[in-house]
Amino acid sequence: MRHRSLLILTTVITTGALTLTACGSRDGGSKDNSGGKKTVVVIGVDAPLTGSLSALGQGIKNSVDLAAKTANKNNEVPGIEFKVEALDDQAVPASGQANATKLVGNKDVLGVVGPLNSGVAQQMQGVFASAKLAQVSPANTNPALSQGDNWGKGEFKRGFDTYFRTAATDVVQGKFAAQYLFKDAGKKKVFIVDDKQTYGAGLAAIFADEFKKLGGEVAGTDHVTVKETDFSSTADKVKSSGADSVYFGGQYPEGGLLADQIKKTGANVPLMGGDGIQDPAFISASGEANEGDLATSIGYPVEKLDTAKKFIEDYKAEGYKDPYAAYGGYSYDAGWAVIQAVKTVVAANSGKLPADARAKVVEALGKVSFEGVTGKVAFDQYGDTTNKQLTVYKVEGGKWVDVKSDTFNQ
Repeated sequence: MRHRSLLILTTVITTGALTLTACGSRDGGSKDNSGGKKTVVVIGVDAPLTGSLSALGQGIKNSVDLAAKTANKNNEVPGIEFKVEALDDQAVPASGQANATKLVGNKDVLGVVGPLNSGVAQQMQGVFASAKLAQVSPANTNPALSQGDNWGKGEFKRGFDTYFRTAATDVVQGKFAAQYLFKDAGKKKVFIVDDKQTYGAGLAAIFADEFKKLGGEVAGTDHVTVKETDFSSTADKVKSSGADSVYFGGQYPEGGLLADQIKKTGANVPLMGGDGIQDPAFISASGEANEGDLATSIGYPVEKLDTAKKFIEDYKAEGYKDPYAAYGGYSYDAGWAVIQAVKTVVAANSGKLPADARAKVVEALGKVSFEGVTGKVAFDQYGDTTNKQLTVYKVEGGKWVDVKSDTFNQ
């Protein structure tokens, strides 16, 4: 971590998680233009900062840090200094829950960005809701988090009014993927594999349902276990099924190895997955050429958005050692949404934070609307993003290349 001029970082090991703590309190901020001390507001971050998914987690943390620094530099909220407290959940639900409790216990925390994983979010939501603390995920895609467990039956019920997200849900992503594979790629017989996790299994189920509705055939299904490396039995099943493609619901550590082992059987078929595999590490995990493998991801390629140019320049200027990765733009927008909510609350209370600031921030978040890094940032009645833009990526020449971007309307 570099250039954190606004943060004094200490490393603390607690509840099995690596904690990056921003020291300071509401009475210890820098001075404002009038010479008085600024009130410190902390934006919490929860993400996998170590482990196999740390490439994504570090991008989330750094992007929120950049949002806080930008707000401070521009005096976005007069009288307020933003700091960041980032906690490592290691993609483990229990660690995420412990981190949520820790963040709730810090009275300066008025909003949290994260987590990466939907399964982790399930264990955090109730903790945040009980404390009326806003949570904005830049990456969760499981529909149940915002629309309730019966969303698949057409029964939508928001369980936690403190939960928001800047990422489109798997309902959108799974259907978009199925339509591309069937219509654009011309694949009619798919073998479906998932990692048995909340994100992967849910995404695979939505994809399968849409693929069959389009007239496609599911040649077979199987499951793999997270952190295992031998998927040869699944690869053999794919080969013998005669499938012309594979859909994988899961993350890149397993996805890359699965794609490799399928190709080693001689099955020359593309593997497709969601945003969980759209990372360079998916390609590097395979000893076989990944040419033709596919992935969907939320939003349009950040590098091609005019709205993202300044974000990219500023991120580079800060000298972060890790890239902003797949969710950097969405993380910045999530952090900025919290900042804008705080701005609204402070402005409505004569320039000061009210006693019930957390509850007021939750209320204000539901009404935010601004042009962010990834486009228009706003939330619907469930706390879901109103931005339904998606992109299909294809491995060409050893790297992910965007091949189709569109706005998906259900």
